[in-house]
Amino acid sequence: MTEQIAPPWGTDWKPTPPPIPSEPRGPGNPAWQPGVSGNPRGRPPGRPDRRLLATEQMLQEMRNIVAVLVGRALEGDTNAASIVLAKCLPSIKAQAEKVNFEFDATAPISDQVAQVLDAVAAGAVAPDVGRLIIDSIKSLADVRASEELEARIAALEEKQG
Repeated sequence: MTEQIAPPWGTDWKPTPPPIPSEPRGPGNPAWQPGVSGNPRGRPPGRPDRRLLATEQMLQEMRNIVAVLVGRALEGDTNAASIVLAKCLPSIKAQAEKVNFEFDATAPISDQVAQVLDAVAAGAVAPDVGRLIIDSIKSLADVRASEELEARIAALEEKQG
């Protein structure tokens, strides 16, 4: 019972031979001739582009759709009104409130962060606004560090060079 029986459809199978290598061709179409056009007359004048026609047709349909939506919104359909308002009025983005607290921008970075944390602890600054301020301080510190490294590299290159 351990002998293998080959299926009848696999008895005459032979692997295909590898392809014969051909001569390498240059880039592009070898039948192309410089200065010869496949369409010497070009696009006939006055014939509109298909994309332009499709765009114009969509705009005409959009006008109808908007008219229907506005009509339904005026009739009291709240879904239509919300769609019209969402597309016509800009969305309002949340903005952080302006804050006033004691802050010394010339102090070292760690002191600046400590000042912000003190303002958050005192209730002068909301925690999320404090996080934004600390992230801004961190970004400024990264820029300053990059500038300092660039100046040090320039000084070293000047010494060597």
